[in-house]
Order: sequence, then C-alpha cells, then structure tokens
Amino acid sequence: MKALGDTDYIYSLIAEGEHQTQDFKFEISDARKIARTLSAFANTDGGRLLIGVKDNGRIAGIRSDEEIYMIEAAAQVYCVPEITYSMQVFMVEGRSVLEVKVAENKKKPVYAKDESGKELAYIRVKDENILATTVHLRVWQQTGSPVGALVEYTQREQLLLNLLEQNEFITLNKYCKEGSIPRRSAENLMAKFIRFDLIEPVLVNHKFYFRLKNEE
Repeated sequence: MKALGDTDYIYSLIAEGEHQTQDFKFEISDARKIARTLSAFANTDGGRLLIGVKDNGRIAGIRSDEEIYMIEAAAQVYCVPEITYSMQVFMVEGRSVLEVKVAENKKKPVYAKDESGKELAYIRVKDENILATTVHLRVWQQTGSPVGALVEYTQREQLLLNLLEQNEFITLNKYCKEGSIPRRSAENLMAKFIRFDLIEPVLVNHKFYFRLKNEE
C-alpha cells in the first residue's frame, strides 16, 4: 500500500475529529495546560496531539519553535513522572503541523502540575480531559494486587451491591452516607469492585457516578 504524503496523512487524521485518543490545538500558550492533556492520554489509552490545527479542523500551522519547547516542558517539567513522547513536523499547504504522540503509561497515575504546583491526575473521556476521582487513584494504587484475591464479604459489600441494584447510578458520597462508611474505606472497596469488573465509573454532566457493569 502506498504511504500517505504529509498532506494526505494530516487530513486523514483531521477527518477523524477530536476523540478519545486525538486532540487538536490551535496554539500552545501554556505548558501546564498541555500537561493536562498529556496526563489524560498517559492515564487512559495514549493519544495524539495535532498542534497548529483549529477545533474545526482548519490548519493554522505552528508559529515558532517555542511551541516545541513548551511540549518538552509540559512532558518533562509539568508531568510527574515525566512522560515519554515523540514529535514530528508535517508540512501541509505551506504550514507546519506538529504531531505529538503519547503512549499509555504502564505505571499510573501520571500527574500534571497546576499553577500552584499541585499535582492532579487526569483521564481522557471521549474528547475531554477530566480530573480523575479518588476512586480512580485507588484503582491505580491497587494495580499489581492479585485480581483473584478473595474479598471479605461484609455488610459494606452487601450495601454497595444493594445500592447499585436499586439505583441506575450512585455517588461515592451516597455510599458513604448510607452506610456511615469512612471515605477512604469506601474508595478502596469501590476500586476493588472496579478491578473485579463488577462496577464501572460513568461520567454524567461532568460528574462521575458508579453503576453495575453490564454483562454482555
């Protein structure tokens, strides 16, 4: 099969639009904001940034090497731990488009530092970067623990299953309140149930809820 030229390659990507593993950036003016996208890609399925492309898919081109330096700063200074990435410049209609590829990180979470230096982890949901919940953090912390390990079945586990069966979605706060359960204990239990494929987090109106996982 004939390899695509720069123009055809970039336009084929633009035709996909923004999605779980692809984001467009017209320009980069803040390395910290880009670090959020890199964090989200690294914590989810990996992804690709096309810089010099507007949200509507029109090509504007990158302005200068400064944007390349900002990618380097985002990945190496503002991401913790720093992430591995690759960059390549493509010429399209006389304009430069920068492609940045980020692989899913084996060890999670990857944090992004905000303006105050606070480290926050993000995940990618469709075409958005969403702040990871404490339950996501617990899932990552538990990764490496044997999935087949027995879970002590107590009233807390039964209450969680009952709430999930009675409601389409529940929040972590609802579970804590209904069972007078310490927040950290509730987070750890929900994380275990996610790892055992019993429940799943779902984003509704930019807020995470939890529901029983459908058996297909």
